[in-house]
Amino acid sequence: MHTRTLLLTPWYFPLKILRWQDAVKMKYEEIVDVVVEYDDEIRSPSVTWKVPAVVRLRKLGRTDSRGLKFSRRNVYQRDGYRCQYCGEKKPARELSYDHVVPRSAGGRTEWRNIVSACRACNARKDDQTCDEAGMWPRKAPTRPAHLPLSPPLFDRDIPSEWAGFAAEFVE
Repeated sequence: MHTRTLLLTPWYFPLKILRWQDAVKMKYEEIVDVVVEYDDEIRSPSVTWKVPAVVRLRKLGRTDSRGLKFSRRNVYQRDGYRCQYCGEKKPARELSYDHVVPRSAGGRTEWRNIVSACRACNARKDDQTCDEAGMWPRKAPTRPAHLPLSPPLFDRDIPSEWAGFAAEFVE
């Protein structure tokens, strides 16, 4: 059985990858429309559905009035999945985040002090300030008002049902 479902924005842009169970729940709650289905079926006593392969949101949710939530994924998205020291674009699994002002020097874990960094650059900078390490972020970290829509980075092993929606975003 397939375990992943691709979630699209209302205008068919890849947004994220869901568990198939979450996609079925969203279908039941009428939050999404099913665009493509797998051949596998799920059954209950009263209904039989095919497992959704690709679903599309009916409408995009509103952002929280307090601003964006600080999270590792949102930091990576703000920085375009690029190491802010060497500039290389990496999948999320190869990134970490770095405190521009180290925690040992009083730096806090917040939007204005965190940047995406590849593991090699993060290890090289270690627990030093930018001046001590001779490494500065390419862009100053800021608290964004909104995040750019950037598709999830897919591995090469995407289901054939996703091909028309995710092919140009495969690593």
